[in-house]
Amino acid sequence: MADHLPILGISGWSGSGKTTLIEQIAGDLLARGLKVAILKHYAHGLEVDRPGKDSDKFFNLGADVLVHGEDQIFFRGHHDGVRLKELLAPLAGRYDLILVEGHKRSDIPKVWLESDDGRAPLEEAGPPLLVLSRDVDRPAAVKPLIDKLLTDRIAAEPLYGCVLIGGKSTRMGTPKHLIETGGKTWLARTIENMAQTVSQVVISGAGEVPPELSDYIRLPDAPDARGPMSGLLSMMRWAPRASWLAAACDMPDATPEAFAWLASTRTPGKWATMPQLAGAKGVEPLLAYYNFRFANLIEAQSAAENHRLNDLAKNAEVSTPPVPTELTKSWRNANSPQDI
Repeated sequence: MADHLPILGISGWSGSGKTTLIEQIAGDLLARGLKVAILKHYAHGLEVDRPGKDSDKFFNLGADVLVHGEDQIFFRGHHDGVRLKELLAPLAGRYDLILVEGHKRSDIPKVWLESDDGRAPLEEAGPPLLVLSRDVDRPAAVKPLIDKLLTDRIAAEPLYGCVLIGGKSTRMGTPKHLIETGGKTWLARTIENMAQTVSQVVISGAGEVPPELSDYIRLPDAPDARGPMSGLLSMMRWAPRASWLAAACDMPDATPEAFAWLASTRTPGKWATMPQLAGAKGVEPLLAYYNFRFANLIEAQSAAENHRLNDLAKNAEVSTPPVPTELTKSWRNANSPQDI
């Protein structure tokens, strides 16, 4: 995972303009709705606490220390020689891009800023993605590189599929995923069509599964949630660095083209796609895309004992595009024999 992190270093010798460029590009990214973290490099040691303070005493004991204020949280930890990429890996679940100031000797992807003395980048760190002199518009030159980096990183993320089964099927009178159409169960149809877009399909929920599907991984519903949210939590906890296409088993007309369209909606800054159907009041969270970063928002809502999937769409990280007209039938929900 570390090699596919959305990391970009802004490197150069002292006085090359690193901080200025980071301020400019970070402001633009934040204005676009992306979540950005910035790592500041202190080459000559880091002093972030006053000697003798309680938190400093705790740190000198060997403990990692978190200091929490009203609107900030500060973490001071011992990294024990761990590589920079591994240190930054946990941040990938919360940010679209991590900008690193300095670290010219690190092997992370980087942009090199030339200084007045014209000194070259360090050879041991590998060639930079881009070398920028002072006489160019640096923010304009870096923007397409960042856009490509973010797009490439999304494409490199594992994309899995999950079919949700196990509802009460009160109105249908029989488990929906076992209903057959054209000689195939709805579960088998959904798996077959989803598998054309994702690299792996799993089944989440309780209920009988036909013998021919017994090789697929079965996930139990998350015990600390209710309804379909328990299935979403189950899949995201099982593979916390994978992104997902999720489908309820009662959408038997979901086509390969619908799953491919959902996958095509992946975009930087948006951590879920919950489509809208023409004339519908809400969104469609049960034939949808979920980026692995969205797990934090689902967990937070579940912890607040709100298990309404439609309320997830209130987050700014959710995209709600209209379903293309030719794909509308894929979102048809069948709840009763009359619907069939």
